[in-house]
Amino acid sequence: MPSAPAVSVATPSSDQVRAGVRATYVAFTAAGFAFASWASRIPQVRDRLHLSPAELGIVLLFIAAGSLLALPLSGPVVHRLGSKRTVAGMAVLLAVGLATIALGYLVGLVPVVVGLFVLGFANGAWDVAMNVQGALVERHLGRSIMSRFHAGFSLGTVAGALLGAAMVALRVPVTAHLLVVAVAVGVVVPWGTRAFVHDAAGMEEHHEQPGRRRALAAWREPRTLLVGVFVLAFAFAEGTGNDWASIALIDGYGVPAAVGTLGFAVFLSAMTLGRWFGPGLLDRHGRVPVLRALSVLGIGGTLLFVFAPVTPLAFVGAVLWGVGVSLGFPVGMSAGADEPQYAAGRVSVIASIGYCAFLAGPPSVGFLGDHVTVLRAVTSVAVLLGIAALITAVVAPPHAEPAPEQEPHHV
Repeated sequence: MPSAPAVSVATPSSDQVRAGVRATYVAFTAAGFAFASWASRIPQVRDRLHLSPAELGIVLLFIAAGSLLALPLSGPVVHRLGSKRTVAGMAVLLAVGLATIALGYLVGLVPVVVGLFVLGFANGAWDVAMNVQGALVERHLGRSIMSRFHAGFSLGTVAGALLGAAMVALRVPVTAHLLVVAVAVGVVVPWGTRAFVHDAAGMEEHHEQPGRRRALAAWREPRTLLVGVFVLAFAFAEGTGNDWASIALIDGYGVPAAVGTLGFAVFLSAMTLGRWFGPGLLDRHGRVPVLRALSVLGIGGTLLFVFAPVTPLAFVGAVLWGVGVSLGFPVGMSAGADEPQYAAGRVSVIASIGYCAFLAGPPSVGFLGDHVTVLRAVTSVAVLLGIAALITAVVAPPHAEPAPEQEPHHV
């Protein structure tokens, strides 16, 4: 059967690429802001619903369940709809999830877990789509900026956490806070991402290699799977900070709720700085030595956070923890997108494996917290970062070679 004709899209102009970069920052920053807005109010939701650490871990599991349902589907969806429409649609869906949590929180547990599932589903697909767009504009720019997009995500989380701390200090109800965030996300993101670069720009796409086939092929690539495990370790370390840092400080060190939320913001700020200044280190020293050193720094920071004799030293530990985990996730995404024509499928696979950390992380830390306190349970982060340090070599750029299970393109 003859091959279908190639569909080509003109290479974008420099102005279009710059506009695409700005739009990508909007997507990453808004995603971080939306997630941290929810995370900043976890202690109040826990208290309202009278949840133990283990029960809270199970509730948080619904975010991961939604993400894990979305992630394997994301590669084919992005391939078919494009990253722009996927991000816009998932932003609206995430706003629905936040609104459901905001109102359901007043009713009981069931509406909250439904809202968290929807939030997780939207977040998972949004994550893959914006990373695919980030890899695309990075390639057109000809220089590494992926970690700065993730710095934008972290900046959004810092803004969300600081706003959350202010809302707690001012006694603004959870419902009012999250409803305003939901409306802002549902309106701003679809408008702000209109300038995304077309996913096929400068490339040829062939009908005999649909997105579903590419995604399935990526599941059989050993390097892609190992990069996924690497990302899983860092996602666990980052997710534990997001979900449990404030509660660990409140329960473990006896600080007020606003101070615990401030500690969460300190962790996020340190991670943001690491992601913003990381490209210089990566360009100068390479991915492997930088990520291995940061893994060790993250281990030390986590242990200091847990075992500090006084609260100020725990804050120092939060800083080191945040810097240590800053580049793992973005470098993993870049490693999955080293060959742009296979980026959607590979990023989908790596994100799917990485998000297993959000499936296992909240309940495992919660169950450990029931036995050894939440603060001591955070030591599990050091174990996962140790594994990441051992397999860091997998994120080195691969030698150019045909992807498995793929037929060569016809010219």
